[in-house]
Amino acid sequence: MTNYDVIIIGAGASGLYCAINAGYRGKSVLVIEHSKRVGRKILMSGGGRCNFTNIHNGPKNFISNNEHFCKSALSRFSVQTFVEQVERHDIDYHEKTLGQLFCDDSARKILGMLMTEIEWAGVEVQTSTSVERIEKTEQGFTVQTSNCQLTATSVVIASGGLSIPNGGASPFAYQIAEQFGLTVTPLRAALVPFTLPPESLKFLKPLSGVSHFVTVTTADGTAFTEAMLFTHRGLSGPVMLQASTYWNSGEKISINLFPNDDCLQWLKQQREQKAKSELQTLLSQHMTKRLAQTLIEYWQAHGDNLHGPIGQMNNEKLESIAELLTNWKIQPGGTEGYRTAEVTLGGIDTSQVSSKTFEALTVPGLFFIGESLDVTGHLGGHNFQWAWASGFCAAGYV
Repeated sequence: MTNYDVIIIGAGASGLYCAINAGYRGKSVLVIEHSKRVGRKILMSGGGRCNFTNIHNGPKNFISNNEHFCKSALSRFSVQTFVEQVERHDIDYHEKTLGQLFCDDSARKILGMLMTEIEWAGVEVQTSTSVERIEKTEQGFTVQTSNCQLTATSVVIASGGLSIPNGGASPFAYQIAEQFGLTVTPLRAALVPFTLPPESLKFLKPLSGVSHFVTVTTADGTAFTEAMLFTHRGLSGPVMLQASTYWNSGEKISINLFPNDDCLQWLKQQREQKAKSELQTLLSQHMTKRLAQTLIEYWQAHGDNLHGPIGQMNNEKLESIAELLTNWKIQPGGTEGYRTAEVTLGGIDTSQVSSKTFEALTVPGLFFIGESLDVTGHLGGHNFQWAWASGFCAAGYV
C-alpha cells in the first residue's frame, strides 16, 4: 500500500495548481484523474485559447450563498501573481474586452505550463483511474482506486461540478461531501445559453448566427451589457451566458437593443430628418437588416402596428416603439443545461468549509476546492482565478 502526504482527486485547473504548490512545499503528492487526459476543460476554454484570468477580478464577480467566503483566497492569491507565472513561461497573451486575458496561441500553453511545474514539483499523476471509495482513518484516509489501495494524510477533492460532461465532469465531489455529512446547495447549469419556446423560435430561429450588442436585465434587476447571439435553439453570446446565472425558470428577461443611446431621442430625430422612412429601414442603420426585419415581423405578430412612415407617428407612438426597443420582454423556455454550461451554480455549502484553508470543518484532512464549492464566477476568466486561488491556498495547509 503506497502512502502519500496528499492525494488530490481531479486534474483540472484547481487540482493541478494545488498539487504544484503542495509539491513545492516538500509534500509527496498524487493527482488522480478518471479521464484519459488531464486539463480537458482548460483546453476547451476560451474557444481553445484559455481565458486564464481577468485583471478586474474581485469578490464582486462571484455568486455564493456566502458572499464573503471567496474574499480571503482572492486577497491572498492575486491575478498579478498568476500573470507573472505565465510570463515566466514565455506565454504570450492579450487582453480582450472587460479585462479578460487570453493566450495568443493556444490553451495548450497554459496546460503545458502547469504540467511543467507538476514535473518540477515532483508530483505524480495517474490518469484513467477512478476512485471507488474514501474512508477516514486515525492517520488520515484510505483511498481505494480502480488500480490499488492508497493512504494519505490529506485528501483534496478538486473534481469540479456537472458542467460540460464531455470535459470530464462528474458529481463525485458532491457525493463525497454528502458521505462525510456536508450539505450541498441546489445545483443548476450556469453561464449557459437560453433556449426559446416554439412560438418565439418560429420568428427568431432564422436569425441564427446574427449578433447584436445589448443590455440584458434579469427579473432581480441584475444587468449585463455585451454581445447577444441568436442561435437555432435560442439566445447565446456573453451577455446571455452572464444573465443565465441570475435567471430562474419562468422569469422573463429584458433586452435593450439601444444600450448606449437615447432610443426615444433617436426616433424623434429620425422623424424630423427622414419623415418618409419606414421604421424597418431606420432600424437597419442601427442593426443588421435581417435583424430589423425580423423584429418588425415579430412585434407585428404580437399586436404592435409598426408599419407606415415615421413622420406619421405621434410622440405616444414613438414612446411605445422606444419601449419595445429598450425593454423587449422575452421569456426563455429554459437553458441548454450542463451539456454546454461553463460552470455549475451552487455546490458544497461554504459554511462547512474554512475560507482560509479549504478544509471541511468537521472532517480534518479533507479539503474541497474550485468549482465543487458554492462559489460561481462571472464569465471572463473569473472562474479560472478562483481555481488558481483556492488551489494555492489549500496547498498551504494540506
